[in-house]
Amino acid sequence: MRAFENRVLRRIFGPKRDEVTGELRKLHNEELNDLSSPNIIRVKKSRRKRWTWHAALMVDMRGFIQSFVGEF
Repeated sequence: MRAFENRVLRRIFGPKRDEVTGELRKLHNEELNDLSSPNIIRVKKSRRKRWTWHAALMVDMRGFIQSFVGEF
């Protein structure tokens, strides 16, 4: 999974000019990690939204199953 993320990040950030030779080169994994450090607040909010969506689906599904089986 990390390899896929690195490939996407390399495409987003593009190549970097090498300081010694002046040629364009791919970003190394350490450089990608520095560029893409996640914002903890954004991560927490997205997880909270995901959990809320899951809880809402479970409530809907429970009502559907009870009405389908006939248990009240």
